[in-house]
Amino acid sequence: MERPEPELIRQSWRAVSRSPLEHGAVLFARLFDLEPDLLLLFQYNCRQFSSPEDCLSSPEFLDHIRKVMLVIDTAVTNVEDLSSLEEYLAGLGKKHRAVGVKLSSFSTVGESLLYMLEKCLGPAFTPAVRAAWSQLYGAVVQAMSRGWDGK
Repeated sequence: MERPEPELIRQSWRAVSRSPLEHGAVLFARLFDLEPDLLLLFQYNCRQFSSPEDCLSSPEFLDHIRKVMLVIDTAVTNVEDLSSLEEYLAGLGKKHRAVGVKLSSFSTVGESLLYMLEKCLGPAFTPAVRAAWSQLYGAVVQAMSRGWDGK
C-alpha cells in the first residue's frame, strides 16, 4: 500500500486539531445521518439516546469524541511509521467488535471523516488531501480489522 503524503496530512490536521471537539461533533453528526442505527450502540448507564442531538450533547459521548480525535491525532503523528501502531489499533478493533460495531460501518466512518475535513478545510480540501486521508484511514482500518479476525 502506498504511504499517505505526510505533509498534506499534517498540514490539514493542524486546522482540525485546534478545536477537536467541535470537528469531532461534525464527524459524528454526519455518521448518524448516514447510518442512524449506530446511535443504538451508544448507551451510557443503560440509557438509550432519543436523538443524535441528545447523544452529541452528553458528557460521556463528548468523551468518546475526544478519544476518537486522539486516535486520529496519534495516526497523524505516526503517519510515517503506521506499523508501530499495529497492536494498539488491533486492540481498538477488538474493543469495537465487542460492543457490536460491524466492520462495514467503518466505511461510513471514513466518509464522515472526509466530510468533516472538507467542512473544516473548505477550498484547502484538495483532491490530493482527500487521497492522502483516504490512504491513511484505509491503513488504520486495515490494522483495526485485525481485531475482528482475532489474530
